[in-house]
Amino acid sequence: MRLREDVRAVQARDPAARSGLEIVLAYSGMHALWAHRASHTLWRAGLRLPARLLSQLVRSLTGVEIHPAARIGRRVVIDHGMGVVIGATAVVGDDVLIYHGVTLGGRTLRTGKRHPTIGDRVVIGAGAKVIGPVTVGADTRVGANAVVTRDAAPGSTLVGVPARQIGTGPAVPVELDLGAGI
Repeated sequence: MRLREDVRAVQARDPAARSGLEIVLAYSGMHALWAHRASHTLWRAGLRLPARLLSQLVRSLTGVEIHPAARIGRRVVIDHGMGVVIGATAVVGDDVLIYHGVTLGGRTLRTGKRHPTIGDRVVIGAGAKVIGPVTVGADTRVGANAVVTRDAAPGSTLVGVPARQIGTGPAVPVELDLGAGI
């Protein structure tokens, strides 16, 4: 497991993080991601029931629900965690920052790809919903409470319900006002 890399990712994105030990012991988003790696490994090995049981146990402990089939990249940070849902066919790229209350969900019950694909270095604001088999391009910023139901070009800034593009440029979590334009 890449624990040190994960801790460094949190330290880079959360100014409230005071130490690596604090992150390891007290950050529920990290706990959920670490457990997801284990449940995903079980899922890929064909141990579907143990994978689901582990993911549900972690959901009850952390408030973060990640389906064991979801593919999550490196250095992903779930900040605050509570209420995050990531569906089975979701793909999350590297260096993504996800705030509390985010849903990466489906719009249909059919089989196959039904959840979003999130590019590298995307920031998804609190309460945002990305729904369906859409692609959110790299370096995109999704504002708080936005509802994304269409593909987003790399470098977009998306806000509103339904989400609309209001700008372009790289995702910079430290300087970003995730409520702007809503």
